[in-house]
Amino acid sequence: MDKVMSDTRIEDGAGTVAENGKRVIVEVTDLKKYFPIRSGIVFQREVAAVKAVDGVSFRIFQGETLGLVGESGCGKSTTGRTILQLYRATAGSVKFEGQEITELKGEPLRKMRLRMQMVFQDPYASLNPRMSVGRIVAEPLVIHNIGTKKERQERVAELMDLVGLNPYFVSRYPHEFSGGQRQRIGLARSLALNPSFIVADEPISALDVSIQAQVVNLLQQLQEDLGLTYLFIAHDLSMVRHLCDRVAVMYLGKIVEVAESEELYTNPLHPYTQALLSAVPVPDPKVEEKRQRIILKGDVPSPINPPTGCNFNTRCPVSIDVCCNEDPQMVEVLPEHWVACHRVM
Repeated sequence: MDKVMSDTRIEDGAGTVAENGKRVIVEVTDLKKYFPIRSGIVFQREVAAVKAVDGVSFRIFQGETLGLVGESGCGKSTTGRTILQLYRATAGSVKFEGQEITELKGEPLRKMRLRMQMVFQDPYASLNPRMSVGRIVAEPLVIHNIGTKKERQERVAELMDLVGLNPYFVSRYPHEFSGGQRQRIGLARSLALNPSFIVADEPISALDVSIQAQVVNLLQQLQEDLGLTYLFIAHDLSMVRHLCDRVAVMYLGKIVEVAESEELYTNPLHPYTQALLSAVPVPDPKVEEKRQRIILKGDVPSPINPPTGCNFNTRCPVSIDVCCNEDPQMVEVLPEHWVACHRVM
């Protein structure tokens, strides 16, 4: 009942298999990413650090979509980028298909990235405006020296068709496309190398609502057809419920709750999760009228100097003395439902 999160697993030669029988494709253990703050003009010295990710642990199972949610600045995007080694980790472990990747450099890391890709948040900034769509989508193939020129052209046409774009558009430039079409181009680029794992960093937040549904449906269809595994970073909690198998809630650099999607939305246990979900509107006026919003007091503390004990204790409506002194461990309080809260243990 009170099992503490550990790395219990079975090595099977092709990664790891968790105690629940599911294959673990990504395993993150006590991951930290600090950005140094330096002072001085000539001899710069580190005077502090922004603790963007501060001891995060979770697993992503093969073929699932894990949602990562939390308010702006909590470290979601930094977590995704650090998993892919776009940012080098300050400390901790990231295992991809059973292999430790935080220590990889140069050619071994480049080869590992064949299997891991990212869809960026801003479809306007993530595409080179001086390159045609055909060159953008083919760029991963060129970098990894895959195929002849003709084979790359054929692969680009295949990818364009796969994401619902006309292959005849390959000679056009990004400014000639809408936001939704640009996000499809970014998705096509991420699929060029046949990855097994994709970090989708708020891929729909910059799109109109009608276009959001199209992109989400496309992501689901691609996952079903290609057997993809997603880390889906998002603000839209209703969309996360629709798309994700499990959800991890993040606050000020730490994971505070992880559970299956329906379990989390119907039975949130951490006070921060309860506050987040209370802000999601319900389309039934009668239910919405009776529902009580949880308004958190104060501002989010600075990641340069987070509170002692639980990071949430300065805003938590049910905080007690132990919350200010001890950092709670992530504990499994219900089957596959993990919470880091002294009041829940």
